[in-house]
Amino acid sequence: MRILLIGGSGFIGPHVARALEQQGHDVVVFHRGTTPARNQIVGDRRALGDHADVLRAAAPDVVVDLILSSGTQARELMRLFRRATNRVVALSSCDVYRACGVLHGSEPGGLEPVPLTESSALRTKLQTYPPDRIKMLQQVFGWLDDEYDKIPVEREILGDPELPGTVLRLPMVYGPGDPLRRFLPVVKRVDDRRPAILFEEKHASWRGPRGFVENVAAAVALAVVDNRAAGRVYNVGETESLTELEWAERIASAAGWSGRLVTLPAERMPPHLLMPGNTDQHWTIDTTRIREELSYREPVAQADAIRRTIEWERANPTESSPHAFDYDAEDAALRPGRP
Repeated sequence: MRILLIGGSGFIGPHVARALEQQGHDVVVFHRGTTPARNQIVGDRRALGDHADVLRAAAPDVVVDLILSSGTQARELMRLFRRATNRVVALSSCDVYRACGVLHGSEPGGLEPVPLTESSALRTKLQTYPPDRIKMLQQVFGWLDDEYDKIPVEREILGDPELPGTVLRLPMVYGPGDPLRRFLPVVKRVDDRRPAILFEEKHASWRGPRGFVENVAAAVALAVVDNRAAGRVYNVGETESLTELEWAERIASAAGWSGRLVTLPAERMPPHLLMPGNTDQHWTIDTTRIREELSYREPVAQADAIRRTIEWERANPTESSPHAFDYDAEDAALRPGRP
């Protein structure tokens, strides 16, 4: 098969390309060219129409868009490749579920039951994040536009009467190269020899979906090459949804730390460690469908995935991250007699 990856040189894309190439498929990457790819078309995703002729001339059997941000972009994508490819695969997010809106306080009503299946209720509010959060994310993900919302993306990809689509709802993805540095809050404190790492009690018990980048890429590759995925939506993630505290324990243990993980009530927590939102709403997902329909299995064991992510984090220190560190405030929270 000949496969076109749009935005295929970022965090997930190179692993998808490698998985497909190892299966003998011909992969073409459309990207900005900042990271060389073996077979590439250079251009800007935000001006996709300007490259319509060359993209259609690539004659892909399947188009995979890894960086769709809005319904407007998805509509343009489907129009461009109608009668020019056999299927479109789009990466979505588990943030489409109503549970995400309950967590962030944008959805009225009670808690959403978990685990979330592909049939679980979606958000009714179509702005996933407030504008200030979008601006912050755009500094990390240059492809993300002001209209970011994966629900309209999914509607366009799955609603075209002429061009079949497939949607994969991704978890919180970790691994070497993670632009959000999800391991940094634990690894930095371990390496700074902190005696304790603090968690607010409810946040410590919160469960959310995770996936190692190479394992997520393997799921994408499966959905690309299997025609049974046409018209289907798949949750992607690890089978076990650990609590935040359990996840930190595994990272800290793999990093060789002998300190304490401490839970405190919200009123004793330093402000920079308080997580906003309703953490009574868990975000656990069910991944049975992709495992049964496409025989998906993670090629990389979790222990190896954690070890490799820690190694990358330590080899790539950063002065800029979305995470806050205030050790004086953390020490004060632990002092005896603090109310």
